[in-house]
Amino acid sequence: MPHAARLSAEDQHRIAQAVSSAEANTSGEIVTIIADHSDRYLDVALWWSALAAILALATLAAFPDFAMQKLALLSNGWIEQLTTGEAFELALAVAVLKFGAVRLLLQWVPLRLFLTPSILKSRRVRRRAVRYFKVGAERRTTGKTGILIYLSLSEHRAEIVADEAIHSKVDPELWGQAMVDMINHVREGRIAQGMEAAIRDVGGILANHFPRDAADLNELPDRVIEL
Repeated sequence: MPHAARLSAEDQHRIAQAVSSAEANTSGEIVTIIADHSDRYLDVALWWSALAAILALATLAAFPDFAMQKLALLSNGWIEQLTTGEAFELALAVAVLKFGAVRLLLQWVPLRLFLTPSILKSRRVRRRAVRYFKVGAERRTTGKTGILIYLSLSEHRAEIVADEAIHSKVDPELWGQAMVDMINHVREGRIAQGMEAAIRDVGGILANHFPRDAADLNELPDRVIEL
């Protein structure tokens, strides 16, 4: 997968400052991760390649006379009839060629992503976000108030995953505006600004439900993690 343009040192600092500012008003702990992609979708390439091979075989079965005409034309009239064995060999060769050609074509990542169903991309971004959350934020704070803001650039998708205490008090639908604000910036290439917008929105929600107290400690890093 191609690497997305990395954040500058200034952008990294801006995001860290946004996290610090948001956490100044809440006991919630915000973790930010930006990934180039959440999956390679190699299985999607195999699905499309297999479909191309099946369609090629179906075409030969449905239009055998047309296939023989093309074969005779390509062989300059040398091949006009095939034995049963030769017909199977031809069908196998066509299927293999179609499979290989489409699989090679789908090495081009933008096309592979374009042909990946939207619902599949959403599911895999969510799955990856949850995995990172479990490793880096879940139950790692005293009050179980960790929250992950995850951005997957290739898929143009974002996820917000919250720890137990937050999830029990905040309706997940409230995070929707934060994700919309982030993606709107990201689509225009303003990755840092998108993260800042999401952090502000999330920080505001957390401040309402989990206001900061004097004994609160910064338990998770403020810096953005790039993968």
